[in-house]
Amino acid sequence: ARIGEVTRKTKETDVKVSINLDGTGICQSNTGIPFLDHMLDQIASHGLFDVNVMAKGDLHIDDHHTNEDIALALGTALLQALGDRKGISRFGDFTAPLDEALVHVVLDLSGRPFLAYDMDIPTERVGTYDTQLVEHFFQSLVNTSGMTLHIRKLSGKNSHHIIEACFKAFARALRKATEYDERRMGSIPSSKGVLSRA
Repeated sequence: ARIGEVTRKTKETDVKVSINLDGTGICQSNTGIPFLDHMLDQIASHGLFDVNVMAKGDLHIDDHHTNEDIALALGTALLQALGDRKGISRFGDFTAPLDEALVHVVLDLSGRPFLAYDMDIPTERVGTYDTQLVEHFFQSLVNTSGMTLHIRKLSGKNSHHIIEACFKAFARALRKATEYDERRMGSIPSSKGVLSRA
């Protein structure tokens, strides 16, 4: 199984993350941030990954450090689980609707970190979750996983719907990218013959 496990401990947070790319969509998360737990469940459920996230952070200040460190750890775990990336499809593309919201995600497991984020979220918060943290979550994940990621809102008025559609689209795009391409016969999907974070 392609599994990554990461423990990240700082003065601000204590985070443990694991991901199984060949899972069945099981999510166990306890981050102290209910809306983020809900979004991690979307990644697992729609990507068919097994995701386990346990985090304790300085939530008495705000959610920023915990949100960031979970994403950094998840990106590192994804990097581990991908290994040398032999035989994977590499690219993923999905557009997810949720009622009036529609979000398009395209990604490349290229080894090169880059985020293009075009998401107008109408409210500052969903529940207690600061909607600015959505971009920060994906930027942090991109930085450690070495992923090129484009996220674009096509429509939407409800902040919850927009963010959830984003996470669902990300999950399905990542699922496509991490799945094996039988025609590739185990080769690395790059004309350079290598895909690495370096």
